[in-house]
Amino acid sequence: MNASQPEQADGTTLARRLGLGDAVVIGLGSMVGAGVFAVWSPAAQAAGSWLLLGLAIAAVVAYCNAASSAQLAAVYPVSGGTYVYGRERLGEWWGYAAGWCFVSGKTASCAAMALTFATYVVPDEWLQRLLALAAVLILAAVNYRGVTRTARLTRILVTCTLAVLALVLVLLFRGDAHHHTSAPTSTYGVLQSAGLLFFAFAGYARIATMGEEVREPARTIPRAITAALIIAIGIYLLVAFALLRTGDPASTAAPLASAVDGVGAAWATPIVRIGAALASLGALLALIAGVGRTTLAMARNRDLPTWLAAVHPRYQVPHHAELALAAVVGVLVLTTDLRGVIGFSSFGVLLYYAIANASAFTQPADQRRWPRAVNVIGLIGCVVLAVTLPWTSAVVAAALLAAALLVRRFRTGRAGSARS
Repeated sequence: MNASQPEQADGTTLARRLGLGDAVVIGLGSMVGAGVFAVWSPAAQAAGSWLLLGLAIAAVVAYCNAASSAQLAAVYPVSGGTYVYGRERLGEWWGYAAGWCFVSGKTASCAAMALTFATYVVPDEWLQRLLALAAVLILAAVNYRGVTRTARLTRILVTCTLAVLALVLVLLFRGDAHHHTSAPTSTYGVLQSAGLLFFAFAGYARIATMGEEVREPARTIPRAITAALIIAIGIYLLVAFALLRTGDPASTAAPLASAVDGVGAAWATPIVRIGAALASLGALLALIAGVGRTTLAMARNRDLPTWLAAVHPRYQVPHHAELALAAVVGVLVLTTDLRGVIGFSSFGVLLYYAIANASAFTQPADQRRWPRAVNVIGLIGCVVLAVTLPWTSAVVAAALLAAALLVRRFRTGRAGSARS
């Protein structure tokens, strides 16, 4: 793929309309999403009182991944993220594997965010599924109308989410300390908690996938990735410390709401639920944008049907890719559960970043912003966290990746035979 920077939009390229602030907000909308409201309970069940250690491990791996992504994005400022980086640095097959992991994993993430939103709004399971489907369709329509509308709505949702989190933190730090956390667990439990917590960090990839829509991408994308990650790490550290200070996040499926209620502020529980719903919508909105751009990049190279490479002549978005994504996510929210899609997503995203770290490792000195040790730590961290995930999710995700690689081998083999 040509890594040049397209400035004029045509039938398969995008217009540069986003600044640094927009890119940071989209990254925050992806990270400080439903994970900050939902991920603490399973992570605390795995790590017990060592939850902060699990968070620290996840943050280190996330930082290494972000550094690799930023370093690569400065050289390859086009849509596609690690799909492009893998192709350019490691070869077409590695790029295809990264693209498949991202598209499949983040498609599952879209379903997870939609289901999380619905869970906080209505109690009935089938009403939840219908509401999740409605959220997918509405936000896909927003994305369809253009990336500037996506950035504007994401900014509103992120602002509301941060306001709710600020209220929660004030209430929890003003409340009495209880320290009823579970006993420490094994090293495996801490690593598993890190793998679960990584799900809440993974959103900065969306910034890199939108390389063709950011102004001055070689300068803007690395700064946006770093800024968004630092802000998210700070927020998560405050939330984790507050939860451990006031109760046991492992004992409830909604630890923030339960913690607020436990310090005598039951009046704020509905506000927390609203905040969780808005955070889920913000994450879903950013996810749809990121998956659509990687699908566009893969379709350009015929790794996916070329029909998906179309860019809307007026709104300058990959509208065919986003329509297909909405259809697949709609099926998922009607047929799967939250636990399954989160496990599947985490496995795919960790493999995606493993390839990003390997790609960054190969960059020459004049393209480097961080030492190679950062890439090595990120690569090892991704592999270690991936193998701690529930085995059913890992097996299904690995099997689908293997099937996708076999299909590509069959297609390329037939194409080679036809040319000969």
